Amino acid sequence: MIIQPRPFDHPDAVKLNDQVQLEYAERYSDEGDLTPLDPTMFDPPRGLYLLAYDEQDRPVATGGWRTQDANGEGYSDGDAEIKRMFVIPEGRNRGLARRILAALEADATAAGRTRMVLETGDQQPEAVALYTSCGYEVCAKFGYYRAYESSICMAKPLV
Repeated sequence: MIIQPRPFDHPDAVKLNDQVQLEYAERYSDEGDLTPLDPTMFDPPRGLYLLAYDEQDRPVATGGWRTQDANGEGYSDGDAEIKRMFVIPEGRNRGLARRILAALEADATAAGRTRMVLETGDQQPEAVALYTSCGYEVCAKFGYYRAYESSICMAKPLV
């Protein structure tokens, strides 16, 4: 597997984003994640978007981070927020999400961010298990879904 930076609006990123939105809709019986995202939010040095490709050059996994600072949605100065972590079903259980997460953490640290935050949900036990195993802990809620009972917010200090 090869992991490469790509713009959030790259055709392969759009393809995987469409797939993850369908999965969210199935798991939560709704229209998917409505968090407003602009492709420029992931432009370095204020963010990064990664795609993983298999041996046939097919996109199989994705994830990004974007800068957040203190605001009315519960973020803190120095936050880097994980968005759109996703591995297609055929690519799961190969350590791809863990590799992408580590690369995002390293990049956010290099960019001067001090805490990595993310929002997931109670219908995504695999995600919660991954993040917990990587040192994330449940924290005060933030972001678009902060008022939803199903929302689980997690954070990890970056050093």
